[in-house]
Amino acid sequence: MTQTHQGTALITGASSGIGAVYADRLARRGYDLILVARNRERLIDLADRITNETHQNVEIVDADLNDRAALAVVEAKLKQDASITLLVNNAGVGTHKPLLDSDVDAMTRMIDLNVTALTRLTYAAIPGFVARGKGSVINISSIVAISPETLNGVYGGSKAFVLAFSQSLHHELADKGVQVQAVLPGATATDFWQTAGLPIEHLPAGIVMSASDMVDAALTGLDHRELVTIPSLHAAEEWEAYESARQSMSPHLSSDVPAPRYVTAR
Repeated sequence: MTQTHQGTALITGASSGIGAVYADRLARRGYDLILVARNRERLIDLADRITNETHQNVEIVDADLNDRAALAVVEAKLKQDASITLLVNNAGVGTHKPLLDSDVDAMTRMIDLNVTALTRLTYAAIPGFVARGKGSVINISSIVAISPETLNGVYGGSKAFVLAFSQSLHHELADKGVQVQAVLPGATATDFWQTAGLPIEHLPAGIVMSASDMVDAALTGLDHRELVTIPSLHAAEEWEAYESARQSMSPHLSSDVPAPRYVTAR
């Protein structure tokens, strides 16, 4: 049964995988949808299915967010549509190739999508959320944000940006009625791996979560108002210890004198 109307959720990378599951789940929670992706045919199929099953309004925007003109169209929608209460920044690409085996132009396009597009869309949405005193941003990061050795370093760096950006947004916006969540999936069964050149079948089954389970876990984290959700991490105390260590170190990171270990004898 569809729940009370929640406003509109705009989801990027919505045509398949994690984005498509978010579309399904949010519609069932009572959100109308704006689905953004490059593949128009997939968007149409998904929109038709969701509309038939949930009776929510679904709009599609076929846009390549690496194209500045197309990105500007989505930015304008976020700025102008006051019904939007949730932005899901899911669009992104990755690779498993080592840095020295990677094409720098491809790495730059990755940064443009994973970092620049996400940043511009968030900037487009946030002022309206603050003005209305209500809104949420879900940023899909990755476990490589805190484990950059796991995959390609540019990919890890781009996802570390998403995590840090989300933490800073939360710090600035928590008292303004805006909820921010960074989701850090581990390996997830989507087209991501095939696109990145490493078929999912080549990964150990024990580390790969279904997209449905990942999104359901992430939405539970959102309901619990978590800032950082790591669906695969069973030992939550490990993240709490990591974050506690980071916070305890923070006041000591800037000083007018070097640490003694860096002072050479004269």
